Amino acid sequence: MYLAPEKSRGVDTMKRLILILCLLCPFMLAKNAVADSGNAGDGRWVNPISDVCWKCLFPMTLGSIKLASGDHPDTPNPASPIQLCPVGILFRLGLAIGFWEPMAMTDVTREPGVMVNMGGFKIDLGRTGTGTGGQSDRPAAGAFYHVHWYKYPLISWLNIITSIGCMQTGDMDIAYLSEVDPLWNDSTLSMLINPEVALFNNLLAQGACAADAVASTSGLPLDPLFWCAGAQGSMYPFTGYISNEFSPLEASVLVSERMAFKLHREGLVMESVGADVAVCHEYPSPIIPKSRWRYQMVNMYPETEDCHPFGTTTQLWGSVHNSPATKKNFGYLLWRKRNCAFL
Repeated sequence: MYLAPEKSRGVDTMKRLILILCLLCPFMLAKNAVADSGNAGDGRWVNPISDVCWKCLFPMTLGSIKLASGDHPDTPNPASPIQLCPVGILFRLGLAIGFWEPMAMTDVTREPGVMVNMGGFKIDLGRTGTGTGGQSDRPAAGAFYHVHWYKYPLISWLNIITSIGCMQTGDMDIAYLSEVDPLWNDSTLSMLINPEVALFNNLLAQGACAADAVASTSGLPLDPLFWCAGAQGSMYPFTGYISNEFSPLEASVLVSERMAFKLHREGLVMESVGADVAVCHEYPSPIIPKSRWRYQMVNMYPETEDCHPFGTTTQLWGSVHNSPATKKNFGYLLWRKRNCAFL
């Protein structure tokens, strides 16, 4: 086919433009990818095998008989190893076992929407508050953290225990986002679910937390001092606002403990019954049993050799798990004592 010189030059020009666009397209996409990654926060996917402190499963008991010891003290267990559980109108015998179950993870972040334990990707949640009263964006003294709560049924995934009544089942799921909870951003609104905070907002009540700090660091926290978070300070209010931030690491532990208490209060986290009571079911516990909870860091630097009771000071372990260059993003795996009847 014959083309006029003008048409031939036009076709050649078009071919050159198409070729240039094809060459530039990968660089434009790469530039956009870099720009998007700049919006993401620090984070990494948690490895359910290598990032977990597996010895934190212990102590393990059968009734009051210790089957395996652990590095930390245990909570009370039923005296009898045999339990009689109702099944409809009938009853069934079961073995009363006790162990520590990894059942949840928390993200702690200063930047709304950053999913620390899921690689650090960011969800656009729109305009969120900063803890200064309602949905305000003005700066304030202190620090404010958002917390995400993940359902994390690790025991069920690995099929370590086969009785459904003795473990959390299901899939990993995002169960709670503080960004969409107006109570997490406002101390006044949070009094709707913790009105008793007015009783503990005094020097005498807060001074008693020193005893809880000592007990938590040396063994187990004191459950009667439920308003105390040990060395971290006060459990109240149920918000992400830290008025006197000593260190970002310590603040991240405190807001994780507050979130566990908050979910207990809202009936979203249940408690398994303890000593000398049938261990056939779970029940709501609006006051958190602190002694039945532990935590370990999984982000940014996994702590695979130890876990800590609620309220334990971070000064004994935090120095090697807190980088000076951190964006103040942290992730924790939460362990809860499980008493149940193995059927």
